[in-house]
Amino acid sequence: MTERIGFVGVGRMGANMARRLKDVGYAVVAVHDVRPESAQSLAQEIAAEPCMSLARVTELADVIFTVVTDDNAMRKIYAPPKKSDSLLTSARGKLFVNCATITPGVHVEVEKAAKKAGAQSLEACMASSITQAREGTLYLMCGGTESAFERAKPILEKLGSSMRYIGRAGQAADVKALVNMVMNINTAALAEGLGLGAALKLDLAMLREVFSQTGANSRVLQTDGEDMQNREHSCFFSAAHAAKDSGIALSLAKEKGLDLPLAAATKRQYDRMIKEGLSELDKSGIAELTFKGRHKSKKKK
Repeated sequence: MTERIGFVGVGRMGANMARRLKDVGYAVVAVHDVRPESAQSLAQEIAAEPCMSLARVTELADVIFTVVTDDNAMRKIYAPPKKSDSLLTSARGKLFVNCATITPGVHVEVEKAAKKAGAQSLEACMASSITQAREGTLYLMCGGTESAFERAKPILEKLGSSMRYIGRAGQAADVKALVNMVMNINTAALAEGLGLGAALKLDLAMLREVFSQTGANSRVLQTDGEDMQNREHSCFFSAAHAAKDSGIALSLAKEKGLDLPLAAATKRQYDRMIKEGLSELDKSGIAELTFKGRHKSKKKK
């Protein structure tokens, strides 16, 4: 465990990944976030430096994990170092492990920029949530060069219970986009099934049990079904992120000339949550739009 670790983006996922690596013996030496107070708090907890600049993270760490929000944030942290503060400043020999769900093409851009700076880049897309990040049981899909993957593998094994090398840069992000697209469709479908069940005055606990033993079963039934029934929408994966990720998949489909009506309808529902001020609810909050009497649209009828 000789590699020194840095983190850029220490929100719910990034912070718990940093805690996990600290717990298993890695030296987590640097943290940075667009919210300085978040970096300061975590740094104090795990005895790291709260870095005010991206370049300082690269200076201190050998392997830098990034967990940022979207394409724009990703491009910003990997900007040309001569033009702005950048992770690519004096980056020769460093390894960047990028965990955010972003457009696959941006992962390709980052790999090219890192290579130009004498560094390596790997996408390590996560198909799990906050609890798994803290426990080291993430499901990880990796894309990039095999040499970058092999270097990162010992660290990633401490973060995930399952890991798959998908292939070249961008391909893991392709897979992650499809995972989240299908997950979002399943979540929206479950909300409609339970919403209709409630309108029919069925026992929803019974209905969820029947779903679990039939073709209506899905992973989101386990993670979101009871929460939908009880209106418990504490955020593990926000509606805003669900909308973004469905949008990534739809953009990929458009590039290939495919029409995905279910994905498009699901995105419209999550976009509606954003418009109606529900963006920071968990994705299970989509049930607020489907259960009768729960949430009245602000749109004019």
